[in-house]
Amino acid sequence: MPIEIPEVPPAVLCLGAGDTTAGGGIVADVLTLSSMGCHPLAVQTAAIARDTRAVEEAWTQAPEVVVAQARAVLEDIPVAGFKLGFAGSVENIAAIAEILSDYPELPLVVEPALYSANDTTERGEEMASALADLILPQTTLLVVGRHELCRLAGMTGEFAEDEGEEGEEPGVDDALERVLACGTEFILLTDGAAHGPQVVNTLVAHDGVLRTDAWPRLAERYLGAGTTLAAAVAAALAHGMAVAEAVREAQEFTQQALRHAYRPGMGLALPDRFFWARGKGAEDE
Repeated sequence: MPIEIPEVPPAVLCLGAGDTTAGGGIVADVLTLSSMGCHPLAVQTAAIARDTRAVEEAWTQAPEVVVAQARAVLEDIPVAGFKLGFAGSVENIAAIAEILSDYPELPLVVEPALYSANDTTERGEEMASALADLILPQTTLLVVGRHELCRLAGMTGEFAEDEGEEGEEPGVDDALERVLACGTEFILLTDGAAHGPQVVNTLVAHDGVLRTDAWPRLAERYLGAGTTLAAAVAAALAHGMAVAEAVREAQEFTQQALRHAYRPGMGLALPDRFFWARGKGAEDE
């Protein structure tokens, strides 16, 4: 009898830096997307030599190499979405934007990782400006903390001014408006770097706040929490979920991965993206 070919999982093209710890970057994307039932396609924009404590050295990939990687696989495998992490350079951002423009109907999740620009020769402000001009107009969901949000909005100086009541940054609302005005459809504003007993994440669109989710703030410090969250949203969108539903699903996944994190080295803990495969689920709470 003929062999039945199994259903092909949705493919997601992820673009980002190679991280030798697998804590962040495209290796973390591959782990998260695989765990959530997707087939990851990995395009390396930069190579990072690091351990779980700090980055040692970084090398930006040439834009023609980034394009060659992406075009080769896109001409062969249909994709259900894109996830962009650290692009590596302004030139790479321009090249990636051109590739993405060929797939306007597919969801794009962006987690800019501008902090990584400190480890390369690129200035973060230049990359932030390029992202705002070329990538944000094509972005379905931007996953970002307050500081990076203000950098993308060109408000770094305003962000550094005195804080408002209860530690709220006075420029955040303006930054949200500016980034949404760039063309971004949704912003998931995270506060993992803040303080307090809870992590409060807010999904915002042009017509206001769509949902707010609060999670217990865990005591551990992690490498790759934001990357895991963004890749998990990309996976949920690739499976056909609506944005608000995908955001909730991704947060549930990320919270479980962080609750069951482990420390393989002498530095930060890594999210366990395969907690379910080791018998660690909601029943263990």
